[in-house]
Amino acid sequence: MLIIPAIDLKDGKCVRLRQGRMEDSTTFSDDPVAMAAKWVEAGARRLHLVDLNGAFAGKPVNGDVVKAIAAAFPEVPIQIGGGIRDEATIEAYLDAGVQYVIIGTKAVNTPGFINEICVEYPGHIIVGLDAKDGKVAIDGWSKLSKHDVIDLAKRFEEDGVEAIVYTDIGRDGMMTGVNVEATVRLAQSVRIPIIASGGVTNLDDVRALCGVANEGIMGAITGRAIYEGTLDFAEGQRLADELTSA
Repeated sequence: MLIIPAIDLKDGKCVRLRQGRMEDSTTFSDDPVAMAAKWVEAGARRLHLVDLNGAFAGKPVNGDVVKAIAAAFPEVPIQIGGGIRDEATIEAYLDAGVQYVIIGTKAVNTPGFINEICVEYPGHIIVGLDAKDGKVAIDGWSKLSKHDVIDLAKRFEEDGVEAIVYTDIGRDGMMTGVNVEATVRLAQSVRIPIIASGGVTNLDDVRALCGVANEGIMGAITGRAIYEGTLDFAEGQRLADELTSA
């Protein structure tokens, strides 16, 4: 199972938010490329980037930083989310060396869009489903939709998405532990891989997710924990390798 470091971009800097609130952010680095280098050197086998400004603006805002990271580490798969609402943006990111684009709000608001781009860019499309109490949030988590997470996941699986990033909004950035039960329920409902996000805080969370990885959980994104030191990234990945290599 992959432990995937998150690099959240706001105004060109690497930050973390609590529960997706832009006004509650902590800056961890003014140099996101250097931060990416830190995680790659520690053994990261994938990077998770989020254009936070883009998520609210509905279009890329930190795209140049994303492209700089992709250029610096061409051997490391990068997945990017935030403000990806059209095919031109997807094409630009893939052309820049990004491996996967994560579609969130657009996937919920315009479901037919996912089917079209999965045909156009097979193997490169991930859907991000951010949920609270089983319902999907959109527009940078500022609105809660009426859509059920599992129902949408099944639809996007049929469309051909590569994986689903599942975030429990209530846990994200709060250092309260991962919602293993909800993640497993989602993983059991589809055949495509699930990437867990939100609340991965320490080695106990890594152990908990590794214990259910065979349900279809291929990775776990972690952010605040590796920046604040409650989780040693390299140690977490070594433990995940040890527990899921059999």
